[in-house]
Amino acid sequence: MTLWGIVVAAGSGRRFGGPKHTIELGGKPLYQWAVTCLQDAGCEGVVVVGDVPGGIPGGTRRRDSVAAGLAAIPGHADYVLVHDAARPLASIKLAKAVVARLEMGDAAGVVPAVPVRDTVKRVVGDVVVETVARSDLIAVQTPQGFVVADLKAAHGADDADATDDAALVERAGGVVVTVPGEPSNIKVTYPEDLLLALALCSPPPA
Repeated sequence: MTLWGIVVAAGSGRRFGGPKHTIELGGKPLYQWAVTCLQDAGCEGVVVVGDVPGGIPGGTRRRDSVAAGLAAIPGHADYVLVHDAARPLASIKLAKAVVARLEMGDAAGVVPAVPVRDTVKRVVGDVVVETVARSDLIAVQTPQGFVVADLKAAHGADDADATDDAALVERAGGVVVTVPGEPSNIKVTYPEDLLLALALCSPPPA
């Protein structure tokens, strides 16, 4: 089994107020946290996509950046972990759990998932039109793991956008399964998220 990693660090950071992937958390850039996680989880190599040291150019959309990463990994790679630089606190244990589930061989993709905690409502404008049952809803995280051949096929199957690679695999008819995610594996989207991430990665006071 040959495992490679892709770290997506090419977003514009519009909601953050600008690019965030090189912003430091605990003395280390956000993207480097993601790289270290994948390396320590057993990846033979990690391709970083984005305007960061050692990175390759990304695309207009997230899926385009992942496609660039897929093109850069070696042809002998069996599995790939796709991780967002904006999730610096994913643990090595979580990444290894994704790989272990992928190695079972019955799925094209594996995603970490946590239950939806908040009440979810559907709106039209500012008017609530429905309260959505959440018992079968989950929020998914990265790193997500895929059989390389299946992920490449999913990228080639259509050109419609998607918020994650699992959606592409699903649309192509591939089976995607879940493993338990981590509540602490937050996504740094807004400036206040960086403060929360700093609190989560800092040691407790003596």
